[in-house]
Amino acid sequence: MSAPPDLYGRRSKDRMWAFAARAVDAFEAVTRKLAGGEEPPPKPVVSLSTTVVVRKVTPEAEDVVSVTLSAPDWSPLPAWQPGCHLDLILPSGTRRQYSLCGDPDDRSTYRIAVRKLGSGSREVHALGEGDVVTVRGPRNAFPFIQVPRYLFIAGGIGITPILPMVKAVRDKDWHLVYCGRTRESMPFLDEIADLDPARVWIRPDEEYGVPVSGKELLTWALPSTHVYCCGPPKMIAGVRVDRRTGLHFERFSPPPIVGGRPFEIELSRRGTVLEVPADRSALDVIREAVPGVGYSCRQGFCGTCTLKVAGGEVVHHDRVLTDDERREKMAICVSRGNGRIVLDL
Repeated sequence: MSAPPDLYGRRSKDRMWAFAARAVDAFEAVTRKLAGGEEPPPKPVVSLSTTVVVRKVTPEAEDVVSVTLSAPDWSPLPAWQPGCHLDLILPSGTRRQYSLCGDPDDRSTYRIAVRKLGSGSREVHALGEGDVVTVRGPRNAFPFIQVPRYLFIAGGIGITPILPMVKAVRDKDWHLVYCGRTRESMPFLDEIADLDPARVWIRPDEEYGVPVSGKELLTWALPSTHVYCCGPPKMIAGVRVDRRTGLHFERFSPPPIVGGRPFEIELSRRGTVLEVPADRSALDVIREAVPGVGYSCRQGFCGTCTLKVAGGEVVHHDRVLTDDERREKMAICVSRGNGRIVLDL
């Protein structure tokens, strides 16, 4: 039993569905125990902002670098589990989120990997040894549970949250499918080469002539297998078509808008009215008029893009605001309006 999905494939937060979700969680916990699985580890407490130092920037693939961070005095950093990410606050004030891809047992450093795509990632690529940045977290939006059998599916930079998961379960029944455009574009192939080759399929599009299908990706998935998938939207969509149970996934880009309706946004301080088409987000449209508006995850869970609402009816799709906050705020990356809404911007 589950709530009907919203425009972005997420579930409603009303009380009835929240109660149902708790009941399902309890049932799944019993099921995991009967199957020999274990409860997921407790979520780490989100830390306050922490100043860290760049210790190393390492090229990992075409347009991909890893960045190793530590406390200025090398004191232990907050603990994390596979699937966790950091909010990275860059010297310009830009905030971006990156999965931790190092060793959870090494409390002296964090490691992230970043593909050069936009302004935030370009700033990361420009960092050098000794530079100082700020992080918040770790936080976990991709919880990793202990079960007897796994299939890991990664596309390109999507290997970053998957790699620590694979290393954590090497004594269990697991397989990894890793896709990309070319081998040169796929980071951490050297570390993956140290894994059991009988359990790993490296699948560059260039060597096969066509992108991989969802059915191919799921070749090793038995009914009892839990599938962890991270990569581009098309890859995740293909997997979701062919796998309905035991699937866990994380996107590195905004989810597609399906079934949206057009609405208007009035920017009260500017006296401007913007038209938001059915297939675009409020954030995308507002950024064209106000390029400096803040954002980060573009998926409704970080709260960076939240703006005060001065009027109108908001249709909320975020996963960060409380009911009280929703009476006066809007996460413009995913939430929409009914008719016209007025924002304090």
